[in-house]
Amino acid sequence: QVQLVESGGGLVQPGGSLRLSCAASGSIFSIYAMGWYRQAPGKQRDLVAIITVSGNDEAANYADSVKGRFTIYRDGAKNTVYLQMNSLKPENTAVYYCRLQQSPLGSGSWGQGTQVTVSS
Repeated sequence: QVQLVESGGGLVQPGGSLRLSCAASGSIFSIYAMGWYRQAPGKQRDLVAIITVSGNDEAANYADSVKGRFTIYRDGAKNTVYLQMNSLKPENTAVYYCRLQQSPLGSGSWGQGTQVTVSS
């Protein structure tokens, strides 16, 4: 089994910043992708940012709504992925989930989620 532990959520004012962390442990044989998703009340869970790993190369992709404000990066040695969120907006309020995929097939593993609230 794989365990994902997220941290770093909280309450922040509009325009502020937060950094989310997700540490993976357990039966990890390889990493195909690690990503962040979010789910606002009454809405579906959507992709925010994802890093896809291929050998020594990594590629990051973002939802259009966060490009230029959010940055995803990974510490491979620690099996940890981060999401730096800047210029936060009230519409970014959601529960943020980390996901690890060891292959392109299957649903992968999910963390328990961390609440991000952007409000004045």
